[in-house]
Amino acid sequence: MTTSETDFHVFDTTLRDGAQREGVSYSVADKLAVARLLDEIGVGFIEGGWPGALPKDTEFFARARTELDLKHAQLVAFGSTRKAGVRVADDPQVRALLDAGTPVVCLVAKSDVRHVREALRTTPEENLAMVADTVAFLVAEGRRVFVDCEHFFDGYAADPDYGVRVLQTAFDAGAEVGVLCDTNGGMLPMGVGRVVADVRARVSGKLGIHCQDDTGCAVANTLAAVEAGVTHVQGTANGYGERAGNADTFVLIANLVTKMGIPAVPGQCLPELQRVSHAIAELANIAPDEHQPYVGASAFAHKAGLHASAIKVSPELYNHLDPAVVGNDMRILVTEMAGRASVELKGRELGVDLAGHTDAIGRVVDQVKVLEADGWSFEAADASFELLLRAQLPGAPEPLFELESYKTSVEHWGNGVVVSEATVKVHVDGRRIISTAEGNGPVNALDNALRQALVDRYPQLADVALADYKVRILGWKGGTSATTRVLIDTTDGVGEWTTVGVHANIVEASWHALVDAMTYAVLRRPTG
Repeated sequence: MTTSETDFHVFDTTLRDGAQREGVSYSVADKLAVARLLDEIGVGFIEGGWPGALPKDTEFFARARTELDLKHAQLVAFGSTRKAGVRVADDPQVRALLDAGTPVVCLVAKSDVRHVREALRTTPEENLAMVADTVAFLVAEGRRVFVDCEHFFDGYAADPDYGVRVLQTAFDAGAEVGVLCDTNGGMLPMGVGRVVADVRARVSGKLGIHCQDDTGCAVANTLAAVEAGVTHVQGTANGYGERAGNADTFVLIANLVTKMGIPAVPGQCLPELQRVSHAIAELANIAPDEHQPYVGASAFAHKAGLHASAIKVSPELYNHLDPAVVGNDMRILVTEMAGRASVELKGRELGVDLAGHTDAIGRVVDQVKVLEADGWSFEAADASFELLLRAQLPGAPEPLFELESYKTSVEHWGNGVVVSEATVKVHVDGRRIISTAEGNGPVNALDNALRQALVDRYPQLADVALADYKVRILGWKGGTSATTRVLIDTTDGVGEWTTVGVHANIVEASWHALVDAMTYAVLRRPTG
């Protein structure tokens, strides 16, 4: 094989195939930002879209010339072979690919003879000529050309020869890569491996793989193809794509580098995987998948006490690799399943020294079990758990205030205006303070009133604001009663933390979480 055949390619199509996910609509500015992020994880190629077919993509390529300074990746324009019966030089879509100005062009070509006859409504021979003409034309214009063989696996099942003819035609015309596409996503790894091995033995040239995730096997199918001889893989950020999505670029890179020993991206890029994954999720306006392999917040989170006991001895016993390799962290979840090792490890994670405090650890374990039985959950509320932990140790944080009472009200005026008001009566350093405030809801009003009451004594609370608020209703005793669990995310502009409150009354549950949030804020910054 030549050097180009053995060099490994990671080709990302988030901006084209990934943008076909339901609910995703990138602006041109978003597309430029995503391209910069993908470059930071070291992918070799970024497919930017279909110039000429979509005005937004045409604008993206025009702006990319002056606004993108890619350090690892080359930008790729996507398009199709010439139309049947049209001279390639006269096809406006092919011309648009040249006008995009990218060093690489990826062409989609029909490789299933049934699609050639029924979708293109042309002959198998004309389809081969369309591939040959378009590839040769673009190569003559100085472009590197990759060819996506659409519906390759389905076509192979119906006719194992025609798709191979398309590939060889593309290579003979100067294509650098021929990509086998599981367009309908119906393949399984054993089938992919078998087909790729057969194709590899029948054609010369660099083979690629593009897998959809309709069987939940897109990543596994891609790795099976690599094992069978493919050296070009295509994926999308976080697996975004049409229907069930595509092979996840982040999972592909992590598996290729850490499990298969293939230097798919520069080594220094690997720790950027989690950060970039979450940043692209924000641009797509999709909540990050907490359970996503390698980069999810829960990818290295351990809940069972048995796991924690082993991890205390050696983290490698229950982690398949060091989370830091992909920019992630190990987390210990403290729940009713927790044992002493879980609490000790969680304390270490939070920076709380539990050495010599075995009695305190035991009390925390017992307290967590009782609280979780009543609906409390500390898995996502590290700040509340840290306060609970510190309360059992010498030098426990003093309460910020003594509560006399609080009340909230919601008033609906005849003109449709809704006004929420809260009043808190607290004692701070022996001083009785009454504070009233309005808000856009009873919890916001309560938050404003409490901070207003405390800010003179604790000026750091002036920077504190509620960032997010989540409510879950927990049914108990066969549904005859219910408990409300509230999670509050709070920020001081520097960091963010989560606290939890539980009660049958949603305002009281919120009060518990608010008090923890402000207590933790003062703990973070003891002086104003």
